[in-house]
Amino acid sequence: MSKKPIIGISSSVIVDDSGNFAGYKRAYVNKDYVDAVVRAGGVPLIIPFTTDKEVIISQVQVIDALILSGGHDVSPYNYGQEPNPKLGETFPERDTYDMLLLEESKKRNIPILGICRGSQIINVAAGGTLYQDLSLIPGNVLKHNQVSKPTLKTHKIQIEENSIISEIFGKETMVNSFHHQALDKVADDFKVVARASDGIVEAIQHKTYKFLVGVQWHPEMLAVECDEARELFKRLIEEAKK
Repeated sequence: MSKKPIIGISSSVIVDDSGNFAGYKRAYVNKDYVDAVVRAGGVPLIIPFTTDKEVIISQVQVIDALILSGGHDVSPYNYGQEPNPKLGETFPERDTYDMLLLEESKKRNIPILGICRGSQIINVAAGGTLYQDLSLIPGNVLKHNQVSKPTLKTHKIQIEENSIISEIFGKETMVNSFHHQALDKVADDFKVVARASDGIVEAIQHKTYKFLVGVQWHPEMLAVECDEARELFKRLIEEAKK
């Protein structure tokens, strides 16, 4: 039997607010990421948060692909801006952790998928910027933070041809949406491969790296019942086998 690839999933820190350990910090990631990798035929490995570079280098050595998961707002200091009043909670140490994971994974040339915050981290790490809140974008903006179940698709995206995303989802698809920040200036090394009808960037792809993709929606939540969402994780795993 062939060895299943190990898919590293970046994690965060949550504070337990009840029970015997109220106030205790825990390493965590939403279980949907784990389930999506298992369904797609990979072995999920949650990567515990740390800012120790030597530890992160060793962590990356044991994985065959990386998923940068969602979470806190990216600190605007990473892209040369002061905080806007609409900025949400940030976790600068996690920015450092995610960017180190990304940097070391690129050195190994392993497949990388960024989801929501993960897509924003990919862009910022390469020199791009973010809108700190959707309200700061000129014009009429769609509702991008749905107040409904995670598996409900709430708006359409249009997809560019000749991209990894188009190979999986076609020219257009419906997605779920849970974000209040968005990509502004897209880093030079990347191309936009999907947008919502209001112009919001929904997916980016590196111009030369074999598989370095960021999506603004949450395919790990949709993968419970959506074939295309499952296919995105299968593609990541197939690339990890090469």
